[in-house]
Amino acid sequence: MRLLVTGGCGFIGANYLYYLFETDPDCVVVNLDKLTYAGNLLSVTPLEERHGVKHGDGRYVFAHGDIADAELVTRLVEEHRIEAIVNFAAESHVDRSINDPTPFMTTNILGAQNLLQVARAMKLERIVHVSTDEVYGTLGPDGKFTEATPLAPNSPYSASKAAADLLCRAWFHTYNTPVVVTRCSNNYGPFQFPEKLIPLMITKAKADQPLPVYGDGQNVRDWIYVRDHCRGVDLALRKGTPGEAYNFGGNAEKTNIDVVKTILTALGKPESLITYVQDRPGHDRRYAMDYSLAERTLGFTPEYTFTAP
Repeated sequence: MRLLVTGGCGFIGANYLYYLFETDPDCVVVNLDKLTYAGNLLSVTPLEERHGVKHGDGRYVFAHGDIADAELVTRLVEEHRIEAIVNFAAESHVDRSINDPTPFMTTNILGAQNLLQVARAMKLERIVHVSTDEVYGTLGPDGKFTEATPLAPNSPYSASKAAADLLCRAWFHTYNTPVVVTRCSNNYGPFQFPEKLIPLMITKAKADQPLPVYGDGQNVRDWIYVRDHCRGVDLALRKGTPGEAYNFGGNAEKTNIDVVKTILTALGKPESLITYVQDRPGHDRRYAMDYSLAERTLGFTPEYTFTAP
């Protein structure tokens, strides 16, 4: 398959590229990335060396640019005979969205809309839009999010992702664009930017610096190893039904404070490094994903186990 993967220098996008080249010997991939602060070209340097036009077998191409640039995206699709788009490109950090929502609206909404327009105009076989469990809002102590759970975002970030999800729905129902939406719980694994919980806590603990924990630390997240998420996205690309959304989760609900304490134990650091700080506005209390639809229709189950108690 000939793919345009957007945001392939980011955390999840880079892991997906490695997954692709490990599992699909015939794939040809164009990686379109704006290289914002969270995009690291070094993450995919081995792919350039193994599969790039200059050094490898010519199956991998990097393109520096913005998903909101219609002319660029159209040109890449035409030049490389792209068959499908997988969209990982997004501004993703909730705290940053609270401080300045504008980049989130531009990339996460207008950028997604542009990709849908190109997919429609170029009659692509599939577009996969990678979303988040945060579009559902927050859960009480019981239950899990299903694909039928109403969207109820509580931060500028999650609102921008929910808006894009609804655009995907509209493009399918209005134009019959073959779009699939995936929604996933919290990821962890290689290449993650250090502003996120796990790498942030590891970095600070190693330096014997205070570990800031929001509120009482009892916010619950469902954790999934990034490779499991990538496998789910790839299943949605190849087997998903256009117009559908699919949840992916790791079946690993953990409170934030339990995750932090596990990191401290693993590093042999004292819990006295924990510093509780004022909770952020609109902080969702609990996420949990019901991925039974993906399990039943795509054959998805998480292979990796999160070991925090």
